Amino acid sequence: MRRERALRILLLALAAVFSLLYLDPRVLTGTDIDDVELDAVPTKSEPANNVTLKQPEHVFLVNGLVEIVDPAAPHPIYELIQKAEAEWKGKLARASTTFTQAVAEYRRRWDYVREHAVELPDEYDQINDDLEPFWGLEPKDFLAIRSELEAKIDSYTVGKSATTGVHVVNTSFAPGKYDQLIKGSVAVVDLLRDVEDRLPPFRAVFSPHDSPNRLSDYFVEEAARRAARQNKYVRRNQLPNIDPTGWISACSPGSPARDFSIDEASEPPPPNSKKTFIHDHKLAMDPCLHPRHFWRHGQLLSYDKGPTPQRELVPEFSYCSSHLHHNIRFPTPYGWVDDLSHGDNPDWQDRPDERVLWRGSNTGIFHSQKTRWRTSQRALLMQLTNNIRGSISILGPSNSPTDPVGQPVQIRSARVNPGIFDVAFAGDPIMCDKQTCELLQKLFPWRKRQSAKDAGEYRYVLDVDGNGWSGRFKRLITSNALVFKASLYPEWWLDRVQPWVHYIPIQLDLNDLHDAVIFFRGDSSGVGAHEDLARKIAEQGRAWSRRFWRREDMVAHFYRLILEYARLMSEDREAMSYHSQTDLSLC
Repeated sequence: MRRERALRILLLALAAVFSLLYLDPRVLTGTDIDDVELDAVPTKSEPANNVTLKQPEHVFLVNGLVEIVDPAAPHPIYELIQKAEAEWKGKLARASTTFTQAVAEYRRRWDYVREHAVELPDEYDQINDDLEPFWGLEPKDFLAIRSELEAKIDSYTVGKSATTGVHVVNTSFAPGKYDQLIKGSVAVVDLLRDVEDRLPPFRAVFSPHDSPNRLSDYFVEEAARRAARQNKYVRRNQLPNIDPTGWISACSPGSPARDFSIDEASEPPPPNSKKTFIHDHKLAMDPCLHPRHFWRHGQLLSYDKGPTPQRELVPEFSYCSSHLHHNIRFPTPYGWVDDLSHGDNPDWQDRPDERVLWRGSNTGIFHSQKTRWRTSQRALLMQLTNNIRGSISILGPSNSPTDPVGQPVQIRSARVNPGIFDVAFAGDPIMCDKQTCELLQKLFPWRKRQSAKDAGEYRYVLDVDGNGWSGRFKRLITSNALVFKASLYPEWWLDRVQPWVHYIPIQLDLNDLHDAVIFFRGDSSGVGAHEDLARKIAEQGRAWSRRFWRREDMVAHFYRLILEYARLMSEDREAMSYHSQTDLSLC
């Protein structure tokens, strides 16, 4: 029996290690790290690489933003690109390239990290971060919570038994909702079937909705994480009492969000008085660090002060999550494309329109006289980019990395927005009552839906959230256009990509959108443009998508996630842990 158990452990371990190797095509092909140059797409000139930048004089804040404090310093985007390129090269250099290295990495990150509470700069730490609090729950309690979850309305369960392959094993939908809500399960099951022969038995509950729904209580989640880091368990009836204060229940006691009242009657905190850009996109998404997010995003605006947090940790998989939720993220197959036809995706230099393109529906929040839709992200986008009244504060064009960034200047909106943005809602208003639908048609521009060929005319595109995460990002970054992205949701791939190397991160309230766009495409006349950098990042983004966001990469990530989740489901979790050949020889 001990030898059979040892063999079973070895097989599971090999599967886990295989997932590490499977995640990176260079491991399978034998390509040397030094041969991979995604961040060195040839361009006519590369000013960010060919000059020595001054010592940084701007302030890199702990909330993920860099603040311009000295107008005599260079434009911060030069430094952000330079730092990002160095980080991306380091990430590639750290990747495991042999079976032995992959085993060492697996053990280092899943044993050592839990024992020493070490956070490692590795592109799959998202899995560890999502699952860590559940490691702190007593296994029997975890299984009981998961079993109870299967019966809750609006969920479906995917699983595998010892005798069956991966399939939907249970559904729990409101009457009349089955056909609508079960659709998403098809692609989920399809991904896992690629590796179902290697997966142990499991049952995982999925939310069919676009946005996360398991609001965390900071003290409950921290108690579970602390137990996990100490290699201990906490019983569900021993978890702290929740703090029923809405959204900010998920924030730590010392976070900026705790200093504000978040409800319909309160005003948002003022914007930063200085110009800022993002240096850490994940931190910049955190509402606890950026309380203005509570007044700028549809999911957060849809409640008053926010819902009541979960009284215990609920292991529900969802398409996306946020810093406020503990939903488990998985590789979302929705909107995935392998490539775009060249007819719909011309090369950068063959795209004639130099404006920033965005088309979409007015999703994100229900629009009525009773909801706060006017400051939601998509409504705000319409206002900022189409306004022709008044003026806007903009950083002037920067000709070189040695020029001072200078002070912002006030420019009339009518001289800026029409020349650099083509932003409009598409089709007809949705998610609104009749009166508000009519108002939306009067307030904002509405155009017909674009074909892929029409969208291929633009060099710059913008991506923002909808009812949840954006399902169009994969298609956009696979194009030859430069993508600007603003989001509340750190998605499953965020640790695998490099902002400022593959796309341009934009703050959720779009406060830096004009400045970032003008840096790359210049003003409405093209003055101060850095098209060489824009083209380089656009092409690097496409190269990243084609190499690091293949179907195989999604399968491998999902495979790794379910392996770790299956360990959580075991009452004897150590029995499903990896052991080296030396360990097995003792069995």
